Amino acid sequence: MQEPDVCLEAVAGDRADVRAAVHPVHQPRAPLDLVRDLHGLSVADTGLAPRGIPIGDPGSGGLYGGGMRSLTKLDEWSAADVLEVFALADAYGEGRGPATEGAAVMFFPPSSLRTRATFERGASLMGLQPIVFPDTTLDKPEALTDVAQYLDAWVDIIVARHRDLSVIEGLAAAHALPVVNAMTDVNHPCEVLSDLYSLRQRDDISDLRFLFVGADGNIARAWQEAARVLHLDVIQCCPAELATPGALWTDDLDAAVRSADVVLTDGPGPHAALLEPYRVTAALLDLAPAGVRLAPCPPFVRGREVSADALSHTAFVGHAFKAPLLPVQQAVMAFCLDLG
Repeated sequence: MQEPDVCLEAVAGDRADVRAAVHPVHQPRAPLDLVRDLHGLSVADTGLAPRGIPIGDPGSGGLYGGGMRSLTKLDEWSAADVLEVFALADAYGEGRGPATEGAAVMFFPPSSLRTRATFERGASLMGLQPIVFPDTTLDKPEALTDVAQYLDAWVDIIVARHRDLSVIEGLAAAHALPVVNAMTDVNHPCEVLSDLYSLRQRDDISDLRFLFVGADGNIARAWQEAARVLHLDVIQCCPAELATPGALWTDDLDAAVRSADVVLTDGPGPHAALLEPYRVTAALLDLAPAGVRLAPCPPFVRGREVSADALSHTAFVGHAFKAPLLPVQQAVMAFCLDLG
């Protein structure tokens, strides 16, 4: 595995010391005024145009061809795009989100639970008939451009969960329909968008210090995508050989948690033995600053990445933390369909 670009050998001292150790050189954050104000600004307030940037440019907003908008990777969007999605999620949560008529074709494996339920329900509520296929439908020996171009005659948007990110990108590259990545083995952008949306209900997310405890994987990489778009302060904690390439990293969990505002976890996958010392417990959370929030990515297992007592701790965000998956999934689809 590629070594991480930045390695924090040890984290010690108070919050100011930790921040200085992680970020020895701070770049000016003036361009991120809009991110700092994610908690309250409208898109119009930012003065930034969320559309019309050619594909391939930074902040392209996931544009494909003549204004076709998709979500394959979160860092293909701009901060203004995220703002617009959050504003749409506010509208859907308050029952005033834009409606449409049409259909959404969806590809999900049988194991999908929260993501599938919220995309199907969300589409139905906003006027899109969900037409659902197993993800293996996309594994047939048929060009993905042909799949998308045929579907364009009957549906308005594709929502796909598939292990292979190149399948999602292949559908989007057809320039036929908006495509939403509902999870791959490489990333999970909608999951992280929902978590950020939940957190901003109480906090300015640009001021939060995020500690991701776990190995390189789709959730770790999705948080890195979000960090690049929104300039979030995200540190990964795990053994060196499991670190995400390019991530700020430490292997000192006890020290790192002392400066964390939000503790994130993911399942260990094949690395359970290596990650056992990194289990988040109530005793560990007691070391964190007051008001710390524990947001484990489901499905989590008590006694694996988190202890049972950690989920009884006041830091645990609770199951309702994921309720915004519904309006956020709706907002993502509405944004890609340009309903806003």
